[in-house]
Amino acid sequence: MNILALLLLTWVMDSPMTDTAAVDTTAKFEFTTMDSVAITPVKDQHRSGTCWCFSGIGFLESEILRLRGNQRDKMPMPDLSEMFVVNHTMMDRAEYVVRMYGHVDFAPGGWCSDVIYCLANYGLVPQSVMPGIQYGASPKDTLPVHTELDAIAKAYLGALTGGKLKKLTPVWKQGLQAVYDTYLGACPTEFEYEGKTYTPQSYAKSLGLNAADYMDFTSYTHHPFYTQFALEVPDNWRMTQSWNVPMDELMAIIDNALANGYTLAWAADISELTWSKKGVAVMPDADRGVELTDTDMATWLGYDDKQKKDKLTAYPMPEMEITQQMRQQAFDSWDTYDDHGMQIFGIAHDQNGKKYYMVKNSWGTTRFDYQGIWYVSEAYMRYKTNDITVHRDAVPKSILKKL
Repeated sequence: MNILALLLLTWVMDSPMTDTAAVDTTAKFEFTTMDSVAITPVKDQHRSGTCWCFSGIGFLESEILRLRGNQRDKMPMPDLSEMFVVNHTMMDRAEYVVRMYGHVDFAPGGWCSDVIYCLANYGLVPQSVMPGIQYGASPKDTLPVHTELDAIAKAYLGALTGGKLKKLTPVWKQGLQAVYDTYLGACPTEFEYEGKTYTPQSYAKSLGLNAADYMDFTSYTHHPFYTQFALEVPDNWRMTQSWNVPMDELMAIIDNALANGYTLAWAADISELTWSKKGVAVMPDADRGVELTDTDMATWLGYDDKQKKDKLTAYPMPEMEITQQMRQQAFDSWDTYDDHGMQIFGIAHDQNGKKYYMVKNSWGTTRFDYQGIWYVSEAYMRYKTNDITVHRDAVPKSILKKL
């Protein structure tokens, strides 16, 4: 739920909170890492709607590091090609849209499971083998810029499915494939890498990754717990089945994974006013929001969203106690939706001992307070997690037995 709506609501209703201690309004966030799992460097998706791919690839790169164990420092840092996955995925999505006569959305978004699907069905390639098209000589020109590509691909599909054609030729995919190959690079069927010849499938196998090892989890009450369902969000166009578990068990899976050396791919909603581009995501207790920002109510209501965000994310505050019902209400009312994909890799505490999850983003490192890492409070994680992808061995056995 939007934090301003929560403020208005909790002025007339009691709001639970997890912390009633006094807040030092002059103290900015200070974080201490308690536990973290190895990750590869933060990348920049730039002007492309491919967070789902960058988060999924980052997740698999950490899996490679984990599988290498003590040998990982003696081997090159894994760097997998995102555009290989994007090319295959968007062509698959286009075929799906055509088979549905255009009655489903065609957009550049996706789901982490699209990366796992690509691993299983097409393989993977190194970044150096398929870096994507380089637009110019400056470093910025090597970053993804998909505005033009997305417009052309959408128009192409619209021309096919707009209702004027009675029959399709068998070559429509070749035309669209040429568009994606032009903008992203053609997917290789065989390539040389570090003195060896690979196919994408044989290269993926050489990394030790097995797509069948990965599971998706979510937590909503409109389906029975301990069963699988396809989360009803537009980017889950493959209808990937997620295991539905209670919210506390979803959090237990995250904690158990991190404690045992596993990272997780994270699908979340970052539209909240309290998701700060400074690198912090929190859910302050709305009942005390005005009081704790030393602001009278009339002044607070006069602030724009940026001013409210700056106030609410400037320093640690008591946070809301998130319930299963609140999660469900936010999802049902469209206050929570599929918004962004990232990678969870660690746990930190702030100066008050409060727990945060360390999250690797894909917006580069230069514009943010923590070099592309976000610190997400436990309350935010409970409230705004759509779905997680994790290795099955990272799931507590007590939960696996219930599935």
